[in-house]
Amino acid sequence: MLKNHQKVAILLHEGILGAQGKTGLTLLRYSEASIVAVIDRECAGKSLPELTRIPRHVPIVTSVREALAYAPDVLAIGIAPSGGILPAEWQAEIKEAVAAGLSIVNGLHTPMANLPELKSLLKQGQWIWDVRQEPAGLGVASALARSISSLRILTVGTDMAVGKMSTSLELYKASQKRGLRSKFLGTGQAGIMISGDGIPLDAVRVDFAAGAVEQLVMRNAENQILFIEGQGSLFHPGSTATLPLIRGSQPTHLILVHRAGQTHIRNHPQVPIPPLPEVIKLYESVATAAGAFVPTKVAAIALNTGHLDDTAAESAIAQIQAQTNLPCTDPVRFGAEVLLDAVMGNC
Repeated sequence: MLKNHQKVAILLHEGILGAQGKTGLTLLRYSEASIVAVIDRECAGKSLPELTRIPRHVPIVTSVREALAYAPDVLAIGIAPSGGILPAEWQAEIKEAVAAGLSIVNGLHTPMANLPELKSLLKQGQWIWDVRQEPAGLGVASALARSISSLRILTVGTDMAVGKMSTSLELYKASQKRGLRSKFLGTGQAGIMISGDGIPLDAVRVDFAAGAVEQLVMRNAENQILFIEGQGSLFHPGSTATLPLIRGSQPTHLILVHRAGQTHIRNHPQVPIPPLPEVIKLYESVATAAGAFVPTKVAAIALNTGHLDDTAAESAIAQIQAQTNLPCTDPVRFGAEVLLDAVMGNC
């Protein structure tokens, strides 16, 4: 977990405005660590709040060398490229950071802790945290989560990268404000970096993926409500994460996350997204597994309106409410109270 006393620089080249900066942008929005610089050559010198609507005033610089002027302790790798592979052109900058005394938080699939060219540079007190490592002692799931009294709220999506993690984090924040005994359970690299707990689901062998989710849920069963970070989508042809999350967590409620106006899977125009009532019906059917699992309903819709102005966002939310007859809001823009009310009102 990134601690609030640590000074963090985020390596985010072409990630502020691009499609691969989800990890870094999430850290900027939700991490309690002191983020002192963002490294993105494309946006250097510009205003982070103006570019992202994230209310955090952090300088954007061109390189690790320039970021060193802000005295960071840690370099967090902020991109989440398809496949999680480290871009070759970044390796020199990461090596420069380690040589300058920075520790590394690495959320990519490419492990770094044992790379000789980095390991040889580590000094006392420095470390490299490879977040995407399969936990030890995993087993096969057995639907144990259905036996606990905790509410288990799983975010599911019409596509990848539509806001499932942000929705879970906003729900967690709202529940904490109400004094509920709750916990956010991270299942991806950014969620784990922020919370310090969780499982990197896409690093777990498929036979044990549902079991890993089950273990995570069971060891947090003392909480009144668990917000489980969703991954992938049943509608994405390359997604393998959603089914293990459903099977392992045995959710009591689903929150469906959708990007306003999106009609097909991103980068796959040949794969349409069905009308939301059909999406809801499919997720509820899969989650209940024809009666084998806990009966589960979609309690509300989280609508990602980040690309719309306020008027268009409010109109899109109203349209989705009319289409689905379910509560709907953009939890990042307007807060998650509407979603939390829907969950607590369906207990």
